[in-house]
Amino acid sequence: MRALIWNGVNDLRVETVKDPEIVNPRDCILRVTMSTTCGSDLHFIDGYIPTMKAGDVIGHEFMGVVEDVGPEVKKVRKGDRVVVPSFITCGQCWYCKNKLYSLCDNTHPKPELQEPILGYPTAGIYGYTHAFGGYAGAHAQYVRVPFADNDCFKVPDGLPDEQVLFLSDAAPTGYMGADFCNIQPGDVVAVWGCGGVGLMAQKSAFLMGAERVIGIDRLPERLQMAREHVGSETINYEEVDSVLEVLKEMTGGRGPDACIDAVGMEAHGIGLQYAYDRAKQLMYMHTDRGQALREAILACRKGGILSILGVYGVMDKFPIGAIMNKGLTVRTAQQHGQAYMDRLLDHAQKGELNPSFLATHRFPLEDAPHGYAMFKHKEDGCVRSVFIP
Repeated sequence: MRALIWNGVNDLRVETVKDPEIVNPRDCILRVTMSTTCGSDLHFIDGYIPTMKAGDVIGHEFMGVVEDVGPEVKKVRKGDRVVVPSFITCGQCWYCKNKLYSLCDNTHPKPELQEPILGYPTAGIYGYTHAFGGYAGAHAQYVRVPFADNDCFKVPDGLPDEQVLFLSDAAPTGYMGADFCNIQPGDVVAVWGCGGVGLMAQKSAFLMGAERVIGIDRLPERLQMAREHVGSETINYEEVDSVLEVLKEMTGGRGPDACIDAVGMEAHGIGLQYAYDRAKQLMYMHTDRGQALREAILACRKGGILSILGVYGVMDKFPIGAIMNKGLTVRTAQQHGQAYMDRLLDHAQKGELNPSFLATHRFPLEDAPHGYAMFKHKEDGCVRSVFIP
């Protein structure tokens, strides 16, 4: 089959690789109908997350049609159209039973790569380094889905692929981030980042009852999306002297009730702190450009909630004192997509959630390297590149 592989830092190629096979009786093989880029992919493409190997198939946000099933698969069958959350779950361990699916104890075959850094391993994820399990990704014609009964969710008739595609990762990640905020009537929620996850966090905050949502970014086309497709108020951080001061003015001096970081380790920014972060990151002296996260911590009102969705590694100058002295509650995780999928599909069926506007650019799989380049450099207003095998 044809697939998009990582061949080195900033070296992506579409090549012919071996077709996936049923390995475990609970596996299924999915014929991928649509997959999409994710901002967290850039971290290993750029070399900031190690343990990639030349020839690894990448991609973790996808949907498709079931092509084959193992003998112990009961809930899905050949021909079913399904969407698959990016983290792989067994459904039986303590974490899965407590709906902490991205922390599954049984789907990471290489825990020794994570334990020295994290203490305990996470679940495995498709196409996202050997530190996260080394599973083949979904920018391909076919992909193996372990534990198919837990991780394949049937798509209701009438929902087009592009509306459902982003329910595999961007929408549940954003929805989880809003859920972490314990939103109450009248709350003001600020979201750093107006990419796919940030826009979905903003939309989800409204779905959960926020009175006002404020999106923060630097790209006019993304800020326009936040206003037109979500209904957010917006701040272009390149056009103001201080995001913190603007947020104080917008909230009567108190600050947002909850702040969501949907940016991560390759945040853009301005000023001396950003230049310091970028220099250290380029020299691999730390992994993170933390301007967005630091700003969210300082902006959040006293006693408020900080929800972190951006992917981070080792950050320098982390303002733990601000978190402690202001009494902030911090919630963070990789997305527990399976916990939210039924709600997301229900929102989609009711017309309350349609993320298809994120699909700004479409490519055949053969053009995926170009699609990633456009996505990385935000060319032509690219928010997400979608690939069709």
